[in-house]
Amino acid sequence: MKKNVFIKIKGIQQIEDDQDVTELFTQGLLYKKNNNYYITYDESETTGYEGSTTTLKVEGNDKVTLMRSGNVKSHLIIENGTRNVGHYGTNEGSLMVGVYTKQMDSNLNENGGDIYFRYALDINSTLISENEVFINVKSD
Repeated sequence: MKKNVFIKIKGIQQIEDDQDVTELFTQGLLYKKNNNYYITYDESETTGYEGSTTTLKVEGNDKVTLMRSGNVKSHLIIENGTRNVGHYGTNEGSLMVGVYTKQMDSNLNENGGDIYFRYALDINSTLISENEVFINVKSD
């Protein structure tokens, strides 16, 4: 059964000595399918991905798959202690990126919860940025 939820996402991106913090507050859906939780929400002009839908597939407490469809497409796997290669869509085009997850925690359940992950992003094995993401999901 799908539940309407409030979603708060805080991202911290560190590129060399520069740090960028972004926050997103939106509404979306939370549901469980095949023992995995899914969070889905529509992107907006604010995020730069207007016309796209983002779905986070949360598998246990150590793996999240980000899938973005619509105008901008992405597919990234965030898995604790693992480097995965995926494609990340931007308005300028798509990039093949490496995602090395250094830490991943989730206590998500049917009522919501928190997800945290810390990862390094690289292109052709060259470090691009260090990132942290905090996600809070609350049923309304």
